[in-house]
Amino acid sequence: MNGWRLTGTLSLLLGAMTLYFAASHGWDIEGVRLAIRATARTSLVLFALAFTASALAELVPSEVTRWQRRNRRYLGVSFAVSHFIHLGVILALAALDRELFWKLTNITTIVLAGTAYLFIAAMTATSFDRTAAWLGPRNWRLLHLIGGWYIWISFAVAVGKRVPIDSFYWPMAALVLAIAVVRLVAMSRRNRQRMASDARRIPA
Repeated sequence: MNGWRLTGTLSLLLGAMTLYFAASHGWDIEGVRLAIRATARTSLVLFALAFTASALAELVPSEVTRWQRRNRRYLGVSFAVSHFIHLGVILALAALDRELFWKLTNITTIVLAGTAYLFIAAMTATSFDRTAAWLGPRNWRLLHLIGGWYIWISFAVAVGKRVPIDSFYWPMAALVLAIAVVRLVAMSRRNRQRMASDARRIPA
């Protein structure tokens, strides 16, 4: 499956999953918290697939990584869908139990996460041919580079602070670290290749 059909299918699955978890406990706080945790995982996995698509295609070329790079845009939009659903269930928790909501978060976290959502919205809005052309290639690359790393930082902070108190977050922490390693290794490899190419052009 490829393209917008992939995004549509994933969006339907994400919606159904969220409704299932929320309804599994009669739409109470526990069901909402299950939905929050589930969408946190799906968001991270989809972000990892989109954020590492080009890097993995360079480092480990295969049918799978070529498919991943070919569908990077659609995986990215699917991540946005997952994370906005995640936001929706967080707001549902705040409506159900404001006191619990503020025990689980603080203003600093809200500001950090809110900025990440602004980047997600901007990156999603420029994931279409017309808006990408309007923004221009240079600005598009800059937005998606800065936005991608900022979202990575927000995941690293959100997951990292919970690792010491909940083993649920250990696999997520490992994935967050792996994302950065893949991107940095690919970046280092491209820089070495560029330097070697420049050296070959220098007259003897």
